[in-house]
Amino acid sequence: MNILVCIKQVPDMESRFKIAASGTWFEESDLAWRINEYDEFAVEQAVQLKEQLGDSDLTVLTIGPARVKEALKKSLAMGCDRALHVVDDAAHEKDPFQIASTIAAFAKEKSFDVIFTGMQSQDRGSGQVGVLVGELLNIPALTTAVEFACEDGAVTVRRELEGGLKAVVKAQTPALVTCQLGLNTPRYPTLPNIMKAKKKELLEVPVNDLLNEESRLTALSLTYPEKKGSALILEGEISDLVDKVIGILKEKTAVLAK
Repeated sequence: MNILVCIKQVPDMESRFKIAASGTWFEESDLAWRINEYDEFAVEQAVQLKEQLGDSDLTVLTIGPARVKEALKKSLAMGCDRALHVVDDAAHEKDPFQIASTIAAFAKEKSFDVIFTGMQSQDRGSGQVGVLVGELLNIPALTTAVEFACEDGAVTVRRELEGGLKAVVKAQTPALVTCQLGLNTPRYPTLPNIMKAKKKELLEVPVNDLLNEESRLTALSLTYPEKKGSALILEGEISDLVDKVIGILKEKTAVLAK
């Protein structure tokens, strides 16, 4: 089976973010970087599928500047066979359709049976790239997977929906799966696997060799969240809390009446 997993390198969410001089993105120079959390679940599931089937080939792909090679190297150490770095210093300016078009242009020539992506990225959170890749390749997209199985040329996914509902969907391969938190427990690369990863193939392709789509969305500005009033947390027994809430409401009402 021919498998592709798509990842993105994102800033560590514990970093201190500053808006760049352009006003449309954040300043990247002082940030720590990591694999997008949802994509780690995708890599783990892809490696598990490869191990389950045995005779399989697993490629990991990412788009971005030179720094994204670190994310590719970790994926190789987790068990991917080869890596493709689509070189694009302006990847942060691309909209989801352009990113999906780039991935689809590569995947179209390789006849992948299963493609894994994260459900969304932690920096943009659009949740569009995976399903757009499926649409561009004209294959089923099974989204927000929290359980995954593959047997007899078909993939089965369990999805958790809003309100505690669950849905089980099945599709014949080729198919694309977007991965949700809780799908699995991503492995830590061992030292022997890190050493083996150094010998694995890591290819580079200029983005212009794959992308011929113009931007459909343009970022106009990036701003910090609007500051709002502080919250009051009440603790104690329900009966006491009711009295406290009534007292606060009476006090606020009196202030507003003045």
